[in-house]
Amino acid sequence: MLEQTPSLVPTYTTESSGTQLRTSLEIVDIVVLVLYFLFVLAVGFWSMCRTKRSTVDGYFLAGKNMVWWPVGASLFASNVGSGHFVGLAGSGAASGIAVTAYEWNGMFIVLLLAWLFLPIYVASGVTTMPEYLQRRFGGSRIQILLAILYLFIYIFTKISVDIYAGAMFIQQALQWDLYLAIVGLLAITAVYTVAGGLAAVIYTDALQTVFMLLGGLILMGFSFAQIGGLDELQEKYHLAIPTVRDVNTSCGLPREDAFHIFRDPVTSDLPWPGVLVGMIIPSIWYWCTDQVIVQRSLAAKNLLHAKGGSLLASYLKVLPFFMMVLPGMISRILFTEEVACAEPDVCKSVCGNELGCSDIAYPMLVMKLLPAGLRGLMMSVMIAALMSSLTSIFNSSATIFTMDIWRFCRPRSSEWELMIVGRVFVLGLVVISVLWIPLVKASQGGQLFIYIQSISSYLQPPVAIVFIAGCFWKRTNERGAFCALVLGLLAGCVRMALDMVYPAPQCHEEDSRPAIVRNVHYLYFSIVVSVFTLVVVLVISLTSEPPSQQQTSRLTWFTRFDKPPQGHVENESVGEDGEADVPGDGKDGETSWSQKLKAAFMWLCGLQRQDGHKAPCPPKPVVNIAVLEEDPLMKHMVNANLLVCMSLAVFLWAYFA
Repeated sequence: MLEQTPSLVPTYTTESSGTQLRTSLEIVDIVVLVLYFLFVLAVGFWSMCRTKRSTVDGYFLAGKNMVWWPVGASLFASNVGSGHFVGLAGSGAASGIAVTAYEWNGMFIVLLLAWLFLPIYVASGVTTMPEYLQRRFGGSRIQILLAILYLFIYIFTKISVDIYAGAMFIQQALQWDLYLAIVGLLAITAVYTVAGGLAAVIYTDALQTVFMLLGGLILMGFSFAQIGGLDELQEKYHLAIPTVRDVNTSCGLPREDAFHIFRDPVTSDLPWPGVLVGMIIPSIWYWCTDQVIVQRSLAAKNLLHAKGGSLLASYLKVLPFFMMVLPGMISRILFTEEVACAEPDVCKSVCGNELGCSDIAYPMLVMKLLPAGLRGLMMSVMIAALMSSLTSIFNSSATIFTMDIWRFCRPRSSEWELMIVGRVFVLGLVVISVLWIPLVKASQGGQLFIYIQSISSYLQPPVAIVFIAGCFWKRTNERGAFCALVLGLLAGCVRMALDMVYPAPQCHEEDSRPAIVRNVHYLYFSIVVSVFTLVVVLVISLTSEPPSQQQTSRLTWFTRFDKPPQGHVENESVGEDGEADVPGDGKDGETSWSQKLKAAFMWLCGLQRQDGHKAPCPPKPVVNIAVLEEDPLMKHMVNANLLVCMSLAVFLWAYFA
């Protein structure tokens, strides 16, 4: 029965709170946005001039010359996109602080990348993660399967989600059509995607990290000032109940365990065994085997700088709880009727999504709480978050497609051809991502971040298990890895399809889903599919031929210091005749101004003319074992920081559990 129940929370109107509700940006906000874009473009242009973008190594790995602080800032910025601001705040508004477990779990796992996985990747001399598995196991079927899978995961859980979240934020601020906002966002990121290369992406990420931290902390301060502090938040959150709801159901009621990370193992939205165990394997996939993350660490000038970058990223992962989750919960209190709407018709009129409007929690705070000027800053923050994540994903997607798929189909392709293909591929990727957005919008009851994690729990564990086995068990062979990968992914795809066919019921609906969907939480499924994949790897690897020495030397933790065999040529060229003329080199009859115009265009795209007017075939990466050596003093410093960082993470888990 629908009733308008009396609100138990003070109504924050213009008169009671002193906050003028605004629905659009003012002139000063526009000025702040323009200044932000000019600043970012200047940094991007400066970084473009600092690197050689016309080579595979320069474009995809920034010349392997990055120091620790831009690496760490880029790791954080690549991880925390607009989907985090919108999704974490939305999940906080809908169900409380438990979603923070994903952030603080990442504090541990990003350190595993630098201390355990990265030395293996560096010793192997690879550019992409599928390329590592190709060298580790031989053949090409795992490499191609994984490259295609990575691109699909980027579409499902990264690109389309970030585009949707950023577009929804702009829609709230400027009242634009959702898809018009999406087109605008893609136009903004085009210059970095096509021209910048990884160096430009990393340096602009570092700048945008500063914007994100500054804006997020400012909004957090305004939010807590409005609500009255953490004690007031705990009291008022449980009273934030919309007036229009079905009183015979739990619709619109805050969770009783909203301020606990560890929740009931059977009936809760995030059961504690799943948080402690099921969350780890997808997190290892993301932080230790995902191309977007690993590519930044591979760009570091040596292993110590990579470790420093991981430490910085781990420390920064403390902040999303305070900058995003808690403000999202405050937004539910301040704007209960909109953010916590419990009736489909009401939600449809508020945000256009009948399943819920919790994902507008953060945009509502920005547009209705901040004064002029700071709203423009927060718009800059959201666009910075979107641009940093999108450019990172676009660059890494282009790397995988170019180096693993295109190079496999055309092994004699020139370096200039690879540069062109990597840039053009992004356009098709964007189109597919936009077409996927309607499904993102309708998934998981309007909780964007939960949508991301559920998909991750279905597709990522088999890949993570294969990487773990390949890196730390020499006996793992190609047959075992491939069979485990295929069977694990098949199980994950079946579960993902069932979730789409049988979506979770709303609070007023009866749960008629099959038992495998209703009773097995996606975090529990992550545990099941991980164990299943591991068993397949062990059984098939032990019952078939062991890998050759070539497939283990410098490719596992225990063999990372192996020396290349005598007479072995590691940077053998891909082909003997794979040279190609670079267009625009100047032809008979061309005027000097047209030559200059073409030269300027080629420079902007990072396709400068090579010496001798030819673009040679890209060599394979050179293995340099010396980069694994660490200065003893600096090694002790980063190890001491490792202990401090892990202690901080343990304290946070214990305090809020």
